[in-house]
Amino acid sequence: MAPGSAAPLTLQAVADIFSSEERDITYRVIHARRDMRHFIGGEVEAEVLERILQAAHAAPSVGFMQPWRFIRITDAALREKLAGVVESERQRTAAAMDQRKSEFMRLKVEGLRDCAELIAVVLAPDDGTVFGRRTMPDEMALCSVSCAIENMWLAARAENIGMGWVSFFEPDDVAALLRCPEGSKPIALLCLGPVKAFYDKPMLENEGWRKRESMDVVLSENQYPIATDERR
Repeated sequence: MAPGSAAPLTLQAVADIFSSEERDITYRVIHARRDMRHFIGGEVEAEVLERILQAAHAAPSVGFMQPWRFIRITDAALREKLAGVVESERQRTAAAMDQRKSEFMRLKVEGLRDCAELIAVVLAPDDGTVFGRRTMPDEMALCSVSCAIENMWLAARAENIGMGWVSFFEPDDVAALLRCPEGSKPIALLCLGPVKAFYDKPMLENEGWRKRESMDVVLSENQYPIATDERR
């Protein structure tokens, strides 16, 4: 073993890291995660927000590139401008909905004005990482940022803090408001804060917008499950 290198974990050591109770809690948090839209004001304690952001920063990334950047929105005027950008895109989205426009307009799609904390997540300019992303550079950078957001979501749920991912915006409009450098791209506006209750199911499922697919639709062996998509 090379000097300074860590000793490899044995199978027994790996098995002893987490108890079955801890494993069950992990799955419980995953299945209890919700994309929240309804907030009740209040605040997120500083140490809680720090833990959530640290969880995001602990995410995996392709080539260890860590392309995420987090911007905490603390200026009320800036938050209001961002809410205006989101509302403009909500209207444009509704216009593209055809038969479901009125149904869409009844949905609450964001909580920017109600949440305790608003965090913008920005994809940083490409740093030239080739490791693991030579054939899919844009996709792997975006996947890495998405992993950070998912970590943040799960950490927030474990803290009993609601979080909602808002994607209703033109990236260039948000980039201008946040003074993002050339080559960067806003990916998400994340609303965090206390909630009265977590949805028992994903909100869009509760609202009848869409249902969760069964596993036999999304899982197959040795080839793409093309027949399941053709049935739609």
